[in-house]
Amino acid sequence: MMLRKTAWFRKRILMIIGLGLIFRISGCSNILPEETAVSETGRDVQSVPEESEEAENEMISLCIDLYEKAEEENKSADLETIRSIVNRFGENGYSAVDSKNQIDMTEPEQVLEFCEKVDAQEEAEITIFEVSYLGGFVKYDLHTKDGNVDVVRSYYKYENGDMKREVTGSYQAEYWNYTEEGYLMFSGVWFSEELYVLTLSGVEEHTAFRVLPLDETYRELSRKYLRSIGFEKNNMFIVDWSEDDFGDLNFYDMYDIFYTKVTGQRVPYVADDNLTGNVVDRIPKEEFESVIMTYFNIDSETLQSKAVYDPEDLTYEYKPRCLEEVEYPEYPYSEVVGFKENRNGTITLTANVVFPHSGNSKVYAHEVVIRPLEDGEVQYVSNKIIPSEDNGEETWHTPRLTAEEWEELYGGEE
Repeated sequence: MMLRKTAWFRKRILMIIGLGLIFRISGCSNILPEETAVSETGRDVQSVPEESEEAENEMISLCIDLYEKAEEENKSADLETIRSIVNRFGENGYSAVDSKNQIDMTEPEQVLEFCEKVDAQEEAEITIFEVSYLGGFVKYDLHTKDGNVDVVRSYYKYENGDMKREVTGSYQAEYWNYTEEGYLMFSGVWFSEELYVLTLSGVEEHTAFRVLPLDETYRELSRKYLRSIGFEKNNMFIVDWSEDDFGDLNFYDMYDIFYTKVTGQRVPYVADDNLTGNVVDRIPKEEFESVIMTYFNIDSETLQSKAVYDPEDLTYEYKPRCLEEVEYPEYPYSEVVGFKENRNGTITLTANVVFPHSGNSKVYAHEVVIRPLEDGEVQYVSNKIIPSEDNGEETWHTPRLTAEEWEELYGGEE
């Protein structure tokens, strides 16, 4: 396939990605306008059953005081605030979890029983609350019969002292799975005329609830060392590398990630407005190396061999990611499921890669070795993919262009 893309195609890709970001940022990802539900064929529009005003007010009253307190203390996205809301729903008999799966689900037995009913093709229903870090929650009303699961999804937003239902819609789950790792994962497709004109497809919703509890130490390790890096625009946790052999680890991606952590500012070297790849910057040696060496035990000579270095002006060549390197904004996360403290002071973390977008709670497992430092910082020592016949592919990742690919696309541009 030709590497060069037309301007029309570039604009279309950016428009589609932008639409996806708008839906995600709104907190109402992949849902139709209020009171609207569409069948799998995109026809047969039906009205979603209204919840009585009394029942709705009673539900909101369960936790409105916690939202008011969080707003007063400016802690709406604080983990402990979210935990208190999740637990409040649990205290009132509901299954509840947070949108990042960082808090043990309340009343998980109800969810397990519902999953058993689905497998047995019996009729059952359940309500699950997913508490958002954006100020609100999603109420999932699930009904199963004959092995099918119907989903009614209602998004409630807290703002200016008031909790209001913003959007409600429904669909039949096209994918439903309770996994060996203890996740309930399901997905379905919404159709909207406006989005169909732009994307020629429906809009998907992918939901992943961790049902089984997880040791809090594991979650803390995940947040501190793995989720803080993540999988967006980097291959740190998808290739094997170590301090002895950094392999295919891309240090330009590492620079993008760690620059902000080191300086507290955004990377100043960016592509132009059209995301064309003809921008080439020069980063002073001291600046580039200070960022990388904060998190990796690597010497200058080795780093220079893993990048494009000019010894005459003492700079590293840097090309911002361009349109050909854009990724679809859906990423997995690493979830620590075990760790070992080593004699040399390092820690080996064993983690599963969870990808809600693909309905997979273990795309693969990997081991990350870290070296905690005295000042509270950390160095990353290695990453190793644990071999398995069941390992999936890192479909979310787009590597940077090779020198040859970049030259073919942009070498002749001024």
